[in-house]
This record gives sequence, structure tokens and C-alpha cells, in this order.
Amino acid sequence: MKVVIFAGGLGTRISEETEVKPKPMVEIGGKPILWHILKIYSHYGYNDFIICLGYKGYLIKEYFHNYFLHNADVTIDLAANKMEVHHSKTEAFKITLVDTGAETKTAGRLKKIKHHIGNEDFMLTYGDGVGDINIAELLAFHQQHNKIATVTAIQLDARFGGMDLSDNGDVTSFREKAKDEGKWINGGFFVLKPAVFNYLESDVENMMWEDEPLERLAANGQLSAYRHKGFWKPMDALRDKIELEYLWKNNQAKWKVW
Repeated sequence: MKVVIFAGGLGTRISEETEVKPKPMVEIGGKPILWHILKIYSHYGYNDFIICLGYKGYLIKEYFHNYFLHNADVTIDLAANKMEVHHSKTEAFKITLVDTGAETKTAGRLKKIKHHIGNEDFMLTYGDGVGDINIAELLAFHQQHNKIATVTAIQLDARFGGMDLSDNGDVTSFREKAKDEGKWINGGFFVLKPAVFNYLESDVENMMWEDEPLERLAANGQLSAYRHKGFWKPMDALRDKIELEYLWKNNQAKWKVW
């Protein structure tokens, strides 16, 4: 089963990093967050990736083209124009890198990789979010419900804590930040049937996957939600990168399932 990853956005909310690189190449623990996402899927045996490129996509191409160079010791003989690789660390990844346009929205990016999919179900996620998603359970859920699309639903941590007050002003209970149990959001980590491309038949170049396509799937009863109550974290802003980096350095990276 193939895994499609959106990796073409501008990443304007983390411009401190994305002035010089696409957001999926922002590093956590010395590795691009994109690499972390590939490792999550690879842990469950899925190593065939299609990456939708856009903004500064050539940097993603160069990273994987030079993967051995990035992850090995080398001896370079300038006189002989030779390079010897020592102690290389490689992966089982097979990666198809597709230029889907610098300005294309996510629905358009998905449509442009249709010819790489074939007639099998496939997975899809964003190139800036990690979690301890159990991919095996997600796939089993998708197969059981037999819908065109399955989305992983996430409950965000509440931004603030809460207090219960009595009539006379006493605090009867105090709660630190917890999950916002009243709201489920799109956490990516989709599983899709090829029939999803029927929802992308019009001109979707400037359409977000999260808008009309998902709305129509839901309206037609073809979207199910796998509820994930574990760790999930998007890297939307610099503070998120800092938090993810802290978790990695302190051996608290719950997304590190490999």
C-alpha cells in the first residue's frame, strides 16, 4: 500500500525556518520532520511513498538523492575524483517525488498523483504532523467500515485549564489543561479508496482537500473517523518545533514508535 504525503505548502507560520527550506525539511533531532513521518509508516511495514512537492521541493529531492552522504562517513579523494562511503545508515524507503506546483492547493496536489496510485487503497497525511498512530489499527478500522475515506480524528489539548466555582466563590475543583473532549479535528493519517478521485474530477487546482472534497464525502456518508486518543502534534509554528525538539532530546518523543 502506498503512502501519499503533502509536502508543498509555504509554511508561513514558521517563516523563521521556511525562508530557506520547505516545512517538511525543518529538523527535529537533526532529521527533517518528513523523515520522522516516513519512519512511523515504515515501522508498520509501509515503505512506498509518494511525496507531493511544491515550495522549494528541490531541497527534498536533493536530501533523498544524497541520503547516503547525509547519513554516512565518507572519504573523498579529490585527486582521483572518488568517494568512499563508510558506515552508511539507510532505510527501506522507496520514494516517488512529484512536483505538484508551487501554488497548488492540497486537493490539486492529490489529483496530480492519481496516475501513481493504481487501483488499490492508499494512505495520505500531511508532511508536518507526527503521532503515535497505530497504523495497523487504523487500516483495520478503514476496512471494517468500508467507506471511501477514513480520517484520523484528534482531540486537542485545551488551551486553558478550568475551575468549578460554588455560589459563594469557593473553588470546588481545579483542572489543569486536558483534552478538549467536546471537539474532534482532522489529524491527517487518512486511508482512501481510489474512488476518492471521483471527488476531484473538476478543476481543483485552487481547492483545499479539507474543504469541498471532504465535505462532500461526509455529506454522502463516505467519510469515517478513526478516533486517536494518544499523542499527536502538528508543527504549525516555531513554538511547536521547540516543543517537539524538547521531547526528542528528553526521550519523550511518543511518536518514535520505531
